Amino acid sequence: MSETGGTRAADTEYGIFLPIGSGGWIVSETAPHPEATYAYNRRAAVLAEEYGLDFIMSMGKWRGYDGATDHWGRTLESMTMMAGLAEATERVKVWATIHTNLFHPAIAAKMYTTLQEISGGRAGMNIVVGAYAKEFEQMGLWNGTLSHADRYRYTEEWTSVLERLWTEPSVSHDGEFFQLDDCRSLPHPERRPTLIAAGRSETGLEFQARHCDGSFLTSQDLPGLREASLDVKTRAEKQGRSIRTYSMLTVIMADTDEAAEARRLEYGRGADVDALVNMKVSWGLPLERAMSSTAERPEDEAFQTPFVTGSPETVAARIRETVEFAELDGLMLIFPDYHSDLTEFGERVMPLLRPDPAGGGAG
Repeated sequence: MSETGGTRAADTEYGIFLPIGSGGWIVSETAPHPEATYAYNRRAAVLAEEYGLDFIMSMGKWRGYDGATDHWGRTLESMTMMAGLAEATERVKVWATIHTNLFHPAIAAKMYTTLQEISGGRAGMNIVVGAYAKEFEQMGLWNGTLSHADRYRYTEEWTSVLERLWTEPSVSHDGEFFQLDDCRSLPHPERRPTLIAAGRSETGLEFQARHCDGSFLTSQDLPGLREASLDVKTRAEKQGRSIRTYSMLTVIMADTDEAAEARRLEYGRGADVDALVNMKVSWGLPLERAMSSTAERPEDEAFQTPFVTGSPETVAARIRETVEFAELDGLMLIFPDYHSDLTEFGERVMPLLRPDPAGGGAG
């Protein structure tokens, strides 16, 4: 590894993926069902700050997946919710999601400058290239003629215009997708908001390397995650930049490993197959393939990210293993019940991940 485990552990950022959509991140009838309310998310954000986590992030979602749980049928809007949470917190970074196909870069520049001021410099922009057609077709805002590469070319231009608006007194631009004439966006942010993106495609990784401060990565296994982390960092270095890498992990904890595994199995037992199939169809999978892949292991499919189960000690060890082996700079955590589970995690796991230096060493 390029750094020692101790150095990396000290620098690792931990955050939460807020349940801005009803049902949170487990698609199941037998799992807790976080409600998409500001009050619920505010409590989760305050707990994250109280227990020493570093950031809070919310997705952008415009249509749910039906099924028995009506998964994500109710959602809040990311930017406005995070502006409220910036007032409710003092230290955690507040990262909101924006779809480039819905917001003109001049509008986005002003919105995030405002969030940066509200938060005292803690704002982050999670840039998403709109990909799920149904979300935008319902608004009449889907350009079905743009390929995946076209959408990234659009987002590349969008981001370049955004960055100019944050730094130049006036922007005139005659591009493929945007035309600006003496466009002004003042005041400029005192410090550019953190730019974040996800995706493993070649064009996505190149976009992240050129523009982003953080990259969210996924993989089927730890070796793949390590390879992805090192890959995007190398790409950024070639651009004369640096980038931090993150992944996601669902935490299912109990007093013992056996009790935690039983909890996971119970949540998996209630997998909402119809919602899962609808989700995969929205990704572009044919219906028959979506149904067959979901039917193979629905109890695992209920979890939308890799998961870790176990006692506090086991969870802490698995988190350290993930971060250190994959050479990540951070993890975004998901909990079945953000209020009770995050409290347990904060009280019993965070002290193991970040032991008090005065306490004489690692837990």
